Amino acid sequence: MSTSRLIRVIDSHTCGEPTRVVVNGGPDFGNISVADQLVQLRQSHDDLRKICIHEPRGGEVWVGALLCRPKDPSCTAGVIFFNNVGYLGMCGHGTIGLVATLAHLGRIDTTGASANGGVSLRIETPVGLVDAVWHGDGKASITNVPSRRIAKDVAIEVPGIGMIRGDVAWSGNGFFLVKECGQRIAKDNIPRLIEIAKKIRVAINAAGFADVDHIELFGPPSIPGANSRNFVLCPGGAFDRSPCGTGTSAKLACLAADGVLDEGVVWVQESIIGTTFEATYQWHDRESGEVIPTISGTAFVTAHADLIVDPCDPFPTGLGDIPGTLA
Repeated sequence: MSTSRLIRVIDSHTCGEPTRVVVNGGPDFGNISVADQLVQLRQSHDDLRKICIHEPRGGEVWVGALLCRPKDPSCTAGVIFFNNVGYLGMCGHGTIGLVATLAHLGRIDTTGASANGGVSLRIETPVGLVDAVWHGDGKASITNVPSRRIAKDVAIEVPGIGMIRGDVAWSGNGFFLVKECGQRIAKDNIPRLIEIAKKIRVAINAAGFADVDHIELFGPPSIPGANSRNFVLCPGGAFDRSPCGTGTSAKLACLAADGVLDEGVVWVQESIIGTTFEATYQWHDRESGEVIPTISGTAFVTAHADLIVDPCDPFPTGLGDIPGTLA
């Protein structure tokens, strides 16, 4: 008799955005780079992504993270991020969630973390190495891969909306940062923001920027001390509850390129739900416009679970990508 498949996961949220880390039950790729592991995961083991993220075991807002063996000997862990429609090069909130999960599992030495400024570790991702610090009490900082603006002040005509201008940037993922969308960046306006951001993504892709899969809209902050409030549409159609780590990295790259934010100066990015990341950057290459962003936020473990795939289940890899409704 066939037995059920079990996939052990640990769930967390980073500033409200969930991460599901697969800690057991995934494939063992051996001693190859995480970038090569991603290729194999996508080609031969995509059922893992679907089981973890698709309904009824998951949902469109979840970001999954496969904890895997790093090839680089300087790394504590490797990670591959995925969502309801595919894979991510990098995920800022997910990396913060991964660090909190590793601390929860006892896989990093947390002794004296708060008193000594934190425990440092390095993580191998498909797009490069990411340094992180676990500060304790739910707080972590990550230093992202080099980020840069690709195109400034790109103008596109969006049907039903009009002319939109923004910057194209790369920060582990491709972003279009919209300078003015004519909408309130507020929770009670989320359905309209989703509608507009989806149309903008279609238009920016058609304009020749096929790698852009995240759309970031901005407005004034709603809480004291924040510099900006954002709304980020993710590739699968869900919106980011956190301020978005790679989105904030992209914002820093554009601010640095425009000369309006100096190295080391803290930028406080507010999310659509009112949570915040603190962010700074250092120049990596002024000539090419590349910066090294550092993002700080909080993450908390919310659940341990074994996802079960019964051999008789008619939906062994879930129901597919079903757009949700906003409560």
